[in-house]
Amino acid sequence: MQLGMIGLGRMGGNIVRRLMKHGHSTVVYDKDPKAVAAIAADGADGAGALEDFVCKLERPRTAWIMLPAGKITETTIEALSKLMQAGDVIIDGGNTSIISTSARRAGSGVSTAAIA
Repeated sequence: MQLGMIGLGRMGGNIVRRLMKHGHSTVVYDKDPKAVAAIAADGADGAGALEDFVCKLERPRTAWIMLPAGKITETTIEALSKLMQAGDVIIDGGNTSIISTSARRAGSGVSTAAIA
């Protein structure tokens, strides 16, 4: 199985390492190129931009976002949803509140099945 991870801090980075340890392939992106390089050195496929990240994922794509609640999560999901296609999945795994998630679903035009 292949999975993409955006956000390589303590939680996201450790999830990626655990996935790779159990035989899964990963594509990773973070705003910090050093974080991407460190996990790429462990075997992940690093991406330098969201567009590159999406291109490296096999269809149907699964992108797991592990970012702090707030603007960074909202702008990342908005940008990512424009690059993904029907059948792709975006998982908001951060600490976003249910109120923010519900508002995003209502106003995005993205199928609720595409956002978990």
